[in-house]
Amino acid sequence: MTDMYLKYYQDPQPESWSGRSSGRGLYWHEQVALASMSVSDINVGDNAVGILGYACDEGVKRNSGRVGAQSGPSAIRERLSKLSYHADDKSVIDFGDIVCEDGALERCQKALSQSIAWLLSAGVFPIVLGGGHDVAYGHFIGIVDHLQGLDDKKIGVVNFDAHFDLRPVVGSCNSGTPFYQILTGHGSHASYMPIGIQRQANNQELFEIAAEHDVPYVMIEDCTMSQLSSVSERLSTFIAAHDYIYLSIDMDGFSSAYAPGVSAPSPIGLEPAFFLQLLEIIIASKKLISCDIAELNPTFDQDQTTARLAAIIVDTIVRTYTQ
Repeated sequence: MTDMYLKYYQDPQPESWSGRSSGRGLYWHEQVALASMSVSDINVGDNAVGILGYACDEGVKRNSGRVGAQSGPSAIRERLSKLSYHADDKSVIDFGDIVCEDGALERCQKALSQSIAWLLSAGVFPIVLGGGHDVAYGHFIGIVDHLQGLDDKKIGVVNFDAHFDLRPVVGSCNSGTPFYQILTGHGSHASYMPIGIQRQANNQELFEIAAEHDVPYVMIEDCTMSQLSSVSERLSTFIAAHDYIYLSIDMDGFSSAYAPGVSAPSPIGLEPAFFLQLLEIIIASKKLISCDIAELNPTFDQDQTTARLAAIIVDTIVRTYTQ
């Protein structure tokens, strides 16, 4: 990361990882190493997974949402710490947080993109913990910067979400604009597939924008176990058409029965069992290059239900991810 953007970076905090001690490395907090991206060169070894926080609420605020997602990374780490660890073939490293203290969202996104490019170039598989869904634009740009030039390579963006997040940028970007920015700025090298779209949460203009960009979205009413085979086939077809898959998971895509602690909750939404089946397909493709979790808002969580679900998702990805 260049010195210009170091003000938006915070080193990992040892107190983020705590829990009962097994003396045998049986829990996450006993396995996670800490490393700073302010150091120019780090030897991470093979099969390294990098945890990076995106502690930013500015995009949600600009989008008139309920603020509080900046505390999402710490809430997910807290729940991860206490989970049993079953990824003995991986090394997991916490690289700290990208922070946005002054409302400079665009600079925060730039710091994130530089961090993602740095991690990928070091052979680290990034998992970014948000933060608002504006995380997606900075994250995607980091992937593009790492791949450099792309040539004829294609990136497939899979987003589990209740919302398209295809709002045109009017004045400044926000948590509702990232995939519009990706498609309008990099459409020749990227395609977009959102899964879990709710009609009540997206106006007609957004459906028109999705049609204009040939977005193969999946409506929430099709996201049932009885429709799993059909949706799996659609997802597999999308994956097959791309060289890399970037995965974004918005926690408000899940029903509030499973994820009450989000910026925009809904009683209708994805069920974890259905989601995990599709996640398995993505990971099995061996095309997954990076992923993030967005919109966890601990202020509105109940019994840490949403944070627990997010932690289980991270644990599942780390345990099953293969290059």
